[in-house]
Amino acid sequence: YLSLVCISILVFSQLSAQTTAEEKIVEESGSLEEIVVSGTLREVSHLQSLVPVDIYRPGFFLKNPTSNIFEALQVVNGVRPQINCNVCNTGDIHINGLEGPYTMVLIDGMPIVSGLSTVYGLSGIPNALVERIEIVKGPASSLYGSEAIGGLINIITKNASKAPKFSSDIFSTSWGETNVDLSYSVSKKERFKVMTGINAFHYDTPMDNNKDNFTDLTLQKRVSVFQKWDFERKSQKKFTLAGRYYYEDRWGGEMGFQKKHRGGDQVYGEHIYTNRWELLGQYDVDSSIPLSASFSFNNHDQDAAYGDSFYLAQQRIGFGQLIHQDAYSNHQLLIGTALRYQYYNDNTTATPTADQYLMPSVFVQDEYQINERHQVLVGARYDYHSKHGSIFTPRIAYRFQITNFDILRINAGTGFRVVNLFTEDHAALTGAREVIIAEALKPEQSKNINVNYLKKTYTDQGDVFSLEASAWYTYFSNAIIPDYETHVNQIIYANLNGYSESKGGSINANFALHSGWKGQLGFTLMDVSRKEDGTRIRQLLTERNSGTWTLSYDFTNVPLRLDYTGFVYGPMRLPLLGDLDPRPAHSKTYSIQNIQATYQISKRLELYGGVKNLLNWTVAKGKPFLIANAADPFDKEVVFDNSGRPTATPNNPYALTFDPNYAYGGNQGIHAFTGFRYSVF
Repeated sequence: YLSLVCISILVFSQLSAQTTAEEKIVEESGSLEEIVVSGTLREVSHLQSLVPVDIYRPGFFLKNPTSNIFEALQVVNGVRPQINCNVCNTGDIHINGLEGPYTMVLIDGMPIVSGLSTVYGLSGIPNALVERIEIVKGPASSLYGSEAIGGLINIITKNASKAPKFSSDIFSTSWGETNVDLSYSVSKKERFKVMTGINAFHYDTPMDNNKDNFTDLTLQKRVSVFQKWDFERKSQKKFTLAGRYYYEDRWGGEMGFQKKHRGGDQVYGEHIYTNRWELLGQYDVDSSIPLSASFSFNNHDQDAAYGDSFYLAQQRIGFGQLIHQDAYSNHQLLIGTALRYQYYNDNTTATPTADQYLMPSVFVQDEYQINERHQVLVGARYDYHSKHGSIFTPRIAYRFQITNFDILRINAGTGFRVVNLFTEDHAALTGAREVIIAEALKPEQSKNINVNYLKKTYTDQGDVFSLEASAWYTYFSNAIIPDYETHVNQIIYANLNGYSESKGGSINANFALHSGWKGQLGFTLMDVSRKEDGTRIRQLLTERNSGTWTLSYDFTNVPLRLDYTGFVYGPMRLPLLGDLDPRPAHSKTYSIQNIQATYQISKRLELYGGVKNLLNWTVAKGKPFLIANAADPFDKEVVFDNSGRPTATPNNPYALTFDPNYAYGGNQGIHAFTGFRYSVF
């Protein structure tokens, strides 16, 4: 079917478009003059920003096409999509080794997710609607509040006037996955412009290549509809509204699982229905004082069955913000106030009544231009949580422009996170472990310093080189690190009696040569650990080192581009279930590598195809098994001692209970893909 569609569009494009191939230039990463907003909530050039912001254009992610932004981030240095479960394949985003709940995800600057839905915020937005993705590594709570304690990912969508009239990107893989991205835009002259995007993903072929009787990859049916309105105003000030609806039907489990088994104890499956909708908008007020109002609201319903345990949850988050920013002499002053409302309820015993709170905030920052080369930023935020009281988060930043193309930045500040346990820990929801809350939990707080150096070089031949190096240190107090190791059938939550820290450094090198070669290389070295009662322990599932790369070549005689992308992760400490567990306690270094060829038929149409995971690596290789006690997923034959711990028996020689959380990579081996992109501008 896909081949027929490709042929039809090929014929149509050859009749309606120019027959000679034209070079299509796609920006892939930020230039020195590109505008960013995520670092300071103010539009400023990449060169002038006091806060380091990584910029990625859609063209960067087209080098390794994926069905969602979550997976696409695997080739961004210092950012790692983490798979948390071998059965349902839920995951989160790690920035500099910190867990997913420490990362805030935004669309057009508005927070639209929290722990319950981090991954869903990165799914279902067609690539054609994305203007750029901005990533800030390190605490940003002084501007964005809770959940920005480790960093943020801001998806900036296009203005409807810049979006193509019609765009399609469709691909399928040799595993039977199919992804469809469609977008179109219309305009009512002098009134408004509208762009609409539709994403659909379908995978319905159970596969068990590692022979454990469980699906290697979850089966999914997903649809997302995104629409954005840009209104024309006489004042030329901004007025935008956007909305998105997301639906997903996902399951993984034993190969014989069917929907009739959902919630039963005969055939194990993890089956999740997700319904989610979001609204967001921005309105610049017509007044003599510059004021900008923005809001977001999302409603997330989750109906999940983990074996014979149900997790039914609803979460609503409302956010409103009013900002004033203006220039006064050598000062750029920003003053804002925000209000966040959160409602959360589920069917677990830990939530006997709905949990809801209000958190009003005020924040201020001043960017002072000392002279042409020196710039300082000071800022602070005050939040009042209806349960936890006052929270104060200051920050300071310094920028030194050594030369026109050499920039030194130093940032220091604080962050905080209000914890909602049952929205962020898959193991706490499955019923496989008992949840123990050892004390009244306090908000986590952090102190951070980051040093960043950027250098760009331009040659007379038109070659461009850039080098960016960063070093960071983050200290966490009141850290809440789930304890899986004290008791194999429990997860124990408490504020850490000690401290945790994340420290490390990274380097990124980019180049674009007039000969047609382009590339990005990145390397990160880090240590994420905690110290409690005089003992230092590395964080589970966190690599000490990692590397990413993209390498592209554009042929001059034919409209063909080759892309070679990949990443490598160093050893991680893995979660074991006891002294008899035969699985390795640490992973080995592994790498995923991909290659793609893209042929541009015309300025409207291009065909692409390639191979993913060239080395055919899967997490199961070299392991006796992945899922603990997979032959008895309901633990019917497990024998427990008086303390509730499993004991070794002939049928269970390793004294294990069912547990699918020994996961740090994928089970999908080498596979091919092919697709096409067609656009009308």
